[in-house]
Amino acid sequence: MSYITLTQLAEIPGALELAQVATAKDQRPVSAALMDATLRGGDRSAFDPAEVLRADACVARIQEAIAQAGALIDGYLAKRYQLPLAQMDTMLPTWARSIVRYQLHGDRMSDERTDPVVRDYRDAMNFLRLIAKGEFHLGGADPTTGPTGLGDFIIHPGNKVFGRDGRP
Repeated sequence: MSYITLTQLAEIPGALELAQVATAKDQRPVSAALMDATLRGGDRSAFDPAEVLRADACVARIQEAIAQAGALIDGYLAKRYQLPLAQMDTMLPTWARSIVRYQLHGDRMSDERTDPVVRDYRDAMNFLRLIAKGEFHLGGADPTTGPTGLGDFIIHPGNKVFGRDGRP
């Protein structure tokens, strides 16, 4: 399941970052304006056709990262929830964005103390692990908050054996 769209990625982290990390290693990055138009499905007729093909290749890499992030998230969620989810939690696109960015920045060498991309990825993975263990819940669709298989617990007061005036 896809938890984030190209348009959401065009907003954050933005077309410039995506153009820099998704362009093939031996080529110069696609322009940010072309990448933004490609991500949002805008008009690209003013751009060079060769550049448009390179932008399409970048989007293919981004979509592959989106699919991998979705599969990773599904793997963790499947331990607690029935997929596909009836209602998507607002945190899932944030975690998917963090995972996609981390995957696209594959050659980056840093640690989570100094790099927000690595830190956000680690945070997302930690939350997904907590969900799989049952220590963090997404809310409304949580299977542990519904009625139990044992049925409802009902208290019946019955008849009084002793009253204020003694035995009835």
